[in-house]
Amino acid sequence: MEWADATAWWVATGVLVAVELTSGTFYLLMLAIGTGAGAVAAHLGVSFPAQLVAAALVGGAAVVAWHLQRQRQMARSPAAARSAMNLDTGAPVQVDSWDADGRARVHYRGSEWTARFAGPGAPEPGRHVIVSSEGSQLVLGRPAP
Repeated sequence: MEWADATAWWVATGVLVAVELTSGTFYLLMLAIGTGAGAVAAHLGVSFPAQLVAAALVGGAAVVAWHLQRQRQMARSPAAARSAMNLDTGAPVQVDSWDADGRARVHYRGSEWTARFAGPGAPEPGRHVIVSSEGSQLVLGRPAP
């Protein structure tokens, strides 16, 4: 049994959507839009090389557009607003001692975390609150009085 070009494009589109659903990366949906464009081109009867060009152009443009949209969103929301989405913001931690480089190891959520102080003056042992996180490092500040 030989598949028509359009059928192969629609199968590829379905596979990309299914993989996106399991991985959660939105970029695969943009590529699926491109393979859908390839399928539409096949239905219109254009040659296979033209179908490939249509899929590449539409899929590539969709990926670039999505990437630029994400960059604009990140630029619009300052770091403080992004850290507000962090559920750990405001949680208290106890700092027993600070290293010479301004870092500490704190126990939080059942494990040890590296933390740094982000506040005025020198860091001192005691109670602090999580201001934000940078990767796997907690950024601490003094608690509000």
